[in-house]
Amino acid sequence: MRRQGLFKKMVKFGNTPNVITYGILINGLCRTGNTNVALKLHEEMTNRKGKSGLFCEPNIVCYSTIIDSLCKNGLIDKAKELFLGMQGGGISPDVVVYSSLIHGLCCWGKWEEAKGLFNEMVDQGIRPNLVTFNTLVHVLCKGGKMEEANKLLELMIQRGENPDIFIYNTLMDGYCLVGRLNSARQMFDFIKSNGYEPDVVSYNVLINGYCKNRRVEEAMNVYAEMTDKGVMQTVITYNALLTGLFQTGKIKDARRLFDEMKAHDLVPNSTTYNIILDGLCKNDCLPEAMELLITLENCRFPLSIETYNILINELGKAGKIELARKLFARLSHKGLVPTVATYSIMINGLCMDSNLEAAKKLFSEMEENGCAPNVVTYNTLMHGLCQQNESALVVELLHKMAERNVSPDVSTASIVVNLLSKDKSYSEYLNLLPTFPPQ
Repeated sequence: MRRQGLFKKMVKFGNTPNVITYGILINGLCRTGNTNVALKLHEEMTNRKGKSGLFCEPNIVCYSTIIDSLCKNGLIDKAKELFLGMQGGGISPDVVVYSSLIHGLCCWGKWEEAKGLFNEMVDQGIRPNLVTFNTLVHVLCKGGKMEEANKLLELMIQRGENPDIFIYNTLMDGYCLVGRLNSARQMFDFIKSNGYEPDVVSYNVLINGYCKNRRVEEAMNVYAEMTDKGVMQTVITYNALLTGLFQTGKIKDARRLFDEMKAHDLVPNSTTYNIILDGLCKNDCLPEAMELLITLENCRFPLSIETYNILINELGKAGKIELARKLFARLSHKGLVPTVATYSIMINGLCMDSNLEAAKKLFSEMEENGCAPNVVTYNTLMHGLCQQNESALVVELLHKMAERNVSPDVSTASIVVNLLSKDKSYSEYLNLLPTFPPQ
């Protein structure tokens, strides 16, 4: 890096870098993803026996920058170590350092530690800022702990911090997550009564919540309200509404909304088309879905493997296994690599078509192509084998699962019970079943 080169020249010519110089360099290294280099530089600063022979006590800015970068990179233990070293060196953490570490702990699932650090911060007389509260409210809402999130909001207001629209949107999203749609709507109205204007995220959160709970009419009312207020819809708005409309079988409304989306000059993304294709298939409009796929292919729209998975799955369920196989064969020509989900879907279709030989062959090809089967793949093939009374092959697959440390699930147990109950030689097979390590 240029900054490091300049730093070395500076030292070479006898100019002693001060803490500001180090701080600028550490900031540059962290911002460009070179946190480990920044950490080494920090260690050199504090090491009187370092290669450079220089010693410069890091200030709070140096610590804050590196701790924040370590947390963002998931190196929480190292960040905590640096935090303790900072305190041990007589430098008191400020709200920025505490907020960075709290955010890092929350992001990596260490909620109890984050809560403890928050309490320590308050006990030290350090006033939490908006970032601190935003972080904690977000984690609480994500975990469905709405009562705790509301208490934190009250504490925030008591301490003189004005909640921003981000916090209100987060709380709305939390209520939607736990199915408390009426509370989410009340929060939405509360935003307006407190002098804030709900933004596009506020509307999207409420629309998505209604749609996920199949309250599509209310979602459409919010959409109309959004239009009346002049809030511009986004692709996310339409994706949520299209999902809700298809789930409730409102095909005509979904088509009309899609046309409206394009009329507003919003470009559908791959998620939009996946929602439409999946919705058409699940509402018995498979021919229309296939026509749309061909149109997208002809337009050279960048389709993902998930798009093809949707159609291969529906073709298999509809008994059109040959069409599914043709679509599967085309994947390599499209530059797409089948995933474990793709193989599992295809194997399921072949089993439903009673073509076990082709299913077993595909299972072997899957492994040869470096795609390791998961528990769903094993269950799918074993279920098909059970249907054809291929008990010995089911036991063989169970042994393969055990050898490859693929943990069985409830479906696996159901298959084994079915196997033992159907076969007269169940006691023989019982003795042949493998032992899986405890989870």
